[in-house]
Amino acid sequence: MAEASRTLLFSYGTLKQGHQNHFLMQDLIRKKDANFLGPYVTHQCHPLVIGPHGIPYLINLLGCGHRVKGELYSVSAQGLARVDELESSSIGHYERLPIQVWEEGKDSVLVEAQGYFAHRSFGEKLWERKGKVGLAEFGDKEGKE
Repeated sequence: MAEASRTLLFSYGTLKQGHQNHFLMQDLIRKKDANFLGPYVTHQCHPLVIGPHGIPYLINLLGCGHRVKGELYSVSAQGLARVDELESSSIGHYERLPIQVWEEGKDSVLVEAQGYFAHRSFGEKLWERKGKVGLAEFGDKEGKE
């Protein structure tokens, strides 16, 4: 029997290992609804900023910011629905959009994945409010703030 369709999901923030929402990815992995594929980085530069309440947002403005470091997961449709719910994509906090990534530190081919971006209704304004200065990675320091 063929494996059901899975989505490649790029995580750059609180879903990453060591951060507060990683519990969800751990649960999905336990239930075989996700697989960790390793550290990846965006092919193109994107702004990554810390918004209200210390929440990281990737902003869909190609060519601004940095190549962003994160993690890649292969997620089932059921697992993706749970992540969508956590990320509040149905009420406009984030929107899941295509993003190209490659394996960090390796000469590898580009991978077409999906990532959660700040909703278009506020993403660009947030970037401007942050002085158009962003991060290359959401790390321990930002996660503790």
